[in-house]
Parts: sequence; C-alpha cells; structure tokens
Amino acid sequence: MDENRLDSFEEVAVRACDAAGEYLAAEFRTESLAAEHGPDDVKAVADRAAERRVLDVLTDAYPDHAVYAEESGRRSGAADYRWVVDPLDGTNNFCSGIPYFGTAVALLRDDVPILAAVRDPLHDRTYVAKRDGGATVNGEPIRAESDVASDHATVAFVLGLDAVRDEALRSAGDALNAEIAGRCKRVWTSWAPALDWGLLARGKIEAVVCFHPDEVEQHAGWLLAGESGARLASEDDLYLAAASDETFETLETVL
Repeated sequence: MDENRLDSFEEVAVRACDAAGEYLAAEFRTESLAAEHGPDDVKAVADRAAERRVLDVLTDAYPDHAVYAEESGRRSGAADYRWVVDPLDGTNNFCSGIPYFGTAVALLRDDVPILAAVRDPLHDRTYVAKRDGGATVNGEPIRAESDVASDHATVAFVLGLDAVRDEALRSAGDALNAEIAGRCKRVWTSWAPALDWGLLARGKIEAVVCFHPDEVEQHAGWLLAGESGARLASEDDLYLAAASDETFETLETVL
C-alpha cells in the first residue's frame, strides 16, 4: 500500500480517537455517568455520544468506506475499506469511576487489518500500529518485550461478550482462566482490552489471552501486538500474544 495513503488514514484515525477521548475524559470528570445496566453489559449515554464523534470524523473524511461500530452497527460502503470502531472500550470501568477506558479504531482492507489506533485519554496516550510499519505510542516506537519470568508474569485475560452470554463458553473461559493462573503470577481482567493491548505493546505486561473476543477491539489490539513484536498464536476464537519467548511457550500449551 502507498505509504502516504496509510499516513493519511492514520491522521484521520488518530483525530477520530482524539475527538472521542476528549469528550470521554470530560464526561468522566463530571461524574454524570448515565447508563443502562443489563445483566451482563452496560450501555452508557457516553458510548453513543463518543461513537458519534468518531463517525463524524471518519465519514467526513471517507464517505465511501464501510463502517462497523459497536453502537450503530454496520454501514456498507463502495470502497474496499472498513472501519471497526469501539467508541468506549471499558464502559463498566467508566460508569464505575475506574480510570481505565479508551477508544479503539481499526481500518481493514479486504478484511485484513492495516491500521489501528487506540486512545487512552486519561493518561494522554495514543497507540498506533500500521501493517508492516511497526507500533508507536505518542509517536515513539514501542516493543512488546519483557524479561519477567513466566511464573512472575502478569497476563491480561479477555472474555468476549458472546462467551459471557453462553453458559458452555463461559464455563470453558473460567477453566482457561484457571489454567493461566496456574502458570503465572497474576491474571488481570480489566474490562478494557484495548488498553491491555497497549500495555503489552509497551512491555508493561507479559501477555494477553483472549477467548471469543469482541470484534470491535480485537482487530486493533491484534495488529498492535503484532506490529510491536509480540509472539502470536491463535486457534479458532482463542488468541495468545506474549512479550517473551518463555512466557509464550509457557502459555501456548493452553491453546
């Protein structure tokens, strides 16, 4: 792909994430967090408002691109490109006053992710990954590298909403979580996977394991992990990314 075109996509993606992030940070500080609480999910007014801000930027720049956004669903387009948007990753955290949430945007060409942007507004971090172009945070290159031994590792575990809502999958996810816990020091379940991918890409945690993850953040996170040099493995709807060979080999047996 033409590098100039990919740079243009990056500029738009970052601007879209910034628009949502600025709004979310301001709303979070007001503590006016209206939401609908279901048995297994939370939908905040901020989800929809943040999504509007993202889509305003994306559709203004690329009106012929398809979009899949968490709140509004799918919109077809004439081009070979599709944007996948999670406007508020970590809604539960946001509504509970936990300062760990963000916005994730991925661009796919012919269903292959080519660009990812993740905004962590409260910590002023913007992660970007470009296929075959590496990964950065706030413009500085990052690498998923860690010398922490696997038995002292922190591993983020992501259970997608489909698995939460299916009794058999939820049981399998619980068993997987227990398997991981037996191989490392700490299993971290944050409710904001996009930010977990950012921690891995910076070498701050040792691995991310996803079981039936949600599409809206998985595309961005997987590309960010790969372009930051993480060791990757996947099988069906189970994904492993690790920041060292040792941790990867230790956890690969759970796949």
